[in-house]
Amino acid sequence: MKNNPIAVLLFAMLPSMVFAVPDIGPAENFTLKSAQGSNIRLSEYRGQVVLINFWASWCGPCRQEMPHLDALQEKYEALGFTVFGVNVEQDRKMADQVLRDIPVTFPILFDEHNTVSELYDVDAMPATVLVDRNGDIRFVHRGYKSGYEDVYERQVRTLIKE
Repeated sequence: MKNNPIAVLLFAMLPSMVFAVPDIGPAENFTLKSAQGSNIRLSEYRGQVVLINFWASWCGPCRQEMPHLDALQEKYEALGFTVFGVNVEQDRKMADQVLRDIPVTFPILFDEHNTVSELYDVDAMPATVLVDRNGDIRFVHRGYKSGYEDVYERQVRTLIKE
């Protein structure tokens, strides 16, 4: 591989290709209770770009990426973008503790019965889904490593421009 520049280029691109799957199809609608007690319905955000991030308090990478997601929310909210942080735990006490340690401005939703997680085939923590203005899933990311937030931002900018 050292002597083949194309192979080196493909290998360098591999991490982003492994965790992102483009153009999945329509996003399933859901309604979840927010940390503030109101019901949030995905369909009410049609016309906006939505990043849905499934997370749990026991997930170290989830905690690591939350400030990056909050920065995206603050940077692009005025352009029709929002982040939903969907906690997947049955008992929200630990989630509340994480939110005290890592406060965020985006809505936190609770999927206590994992119905939405199952709807979106969440099989890794964190899992991040990007939905375009038409309500279609455009990117799915499983897991998180430092640097993924740059990929998220490029994808968010692309979807906002459409």
